[in-house]
Amino acid sequence: MNKFLKKGLIFLVIVFIGMQFYTPEKNISETYSTAFFENETQPPAPILATLQNKCYDCHSNNTNYPWYNNIAPVSYWIDDHILDGKKHLNFSGWTTYSTKKKDHKIEELVAEVQEGEMPLKEYTWTHGGLTEDEVKGLIAWAERNRVIYQYALKYKNGQLAQ
Repeated sequence: MNKFLKKGLIFLVIVFIGMQFYTPEKNISETYSTAFFENETQPPAPILATLQNKCYDCHSNNTNYPWYNNIAPVSYWIDDHILDGKKHLNFSGWTTYSTKKKDHKIEELVAEVQEGEMPLKEYTWTHGGLTEDEVKGLIAWAERNRVIYQYALKYKNGQLAQ
């Protein structure tokens, strides 16, 4: 092995070890942060289980981390997915969304699930994907909620919105 390759490998090992001491902050809140979303949208038990097992890890303030999240650079990669997921939809932030935004987020949820874009393929490698029944259930539940939000947008304060 030549000197340059040996020094390069030693450098990479040192960087890898150093990364273990600087891990991203965990996405774990002290409260059950999706309670408002669940109370407002009333997901039936099977849908709630799907949301908890396949959505909340990246789209809420509480992630159930796998054991391998303690190993860098995987921890950085997972953190990036969580930050990106919460940027697009954060069920924990449901109280901050307007009715119009809630309707839009539910619309996006339907589109992403129908197109097979959610959950991400990387997530399904270790957590599994959505079954056909889960997809149908999520979409039916989401579409019912969209009707409610659209009705609320159409009839603000008991009057037809202009």
